[in-house]
Amino acid sequence: MAIGFIPAGITKVAGERFASGLSVYHPMGQYLEALHHTGYYYTFIGVLQILSGLLLLIPRTVTLGAVLYFPIILNICILSFAVRFDGSFVTAPLMVLANGYVLFWNYDRLKFILPFKRNSLHLVEKPQKYSSKFPFRFAAGVIATIGVVILFFIYGHQVMPKNSLSECKKQFIGSENEIEGIQFCECIHQQGKSLEECLEKFKNTKN
Repeated sequence: MAIGFIPAGITKVAGERFASGLSVYHPMGQYLEALHHTGYYYTFIGVLQILSGLLLLIPRTVTLGAVLYFPIILNICILSFAVRFDGSFVTAPLMVLANGYVLFWNYDRLKFILPFKRNSLHLVEKPQKYSSKFPFRFAAGVIATIGVVILFFIYGHQVMPKNSLSECKKQFIGSENEIEGIQFCECIHQQGKSLEECLEKFKNTKN
């Protein structure tokens, strides 16, 4: 989680555009280009990313880091789904789940600031003594969750804008909607139209 945020935060604090190789015609590229020109707000996001990442690395501040981390990564996750961005379509939801697990594990600290009676909500009780056995069920659950996220990435959407015109066209080569698909890709990567407009055009023209 920290590795995912600290380098990205440093990029923002340095004033460089995040994912600079992504075309400004891409839906995510348009967003990042506009965000890059928001001045100190862009820098502020970078500072928060670095701060939350560093706090997660310190055992005494991990709960504070997770609380600070959560709204940022949740926003990135929803944004990635909304614009169908390959770059964080898989990693963002997994980071949200990892963040949620950290918050869940540290519920004994969080419960004092939540709007519930302290004894009314029992989510998890930490054991007095930890077992040294490998947590096979937990590991299996993690692997299964990663698999579900990857499957959703592969099959969740019929059409993805991808990160470049050539990558976008590849998903339609040999399909019954090849011509309409290529037009969709050109609509995104050459004409710079919105994802909604290009998707609507694709749906209206495909076989």
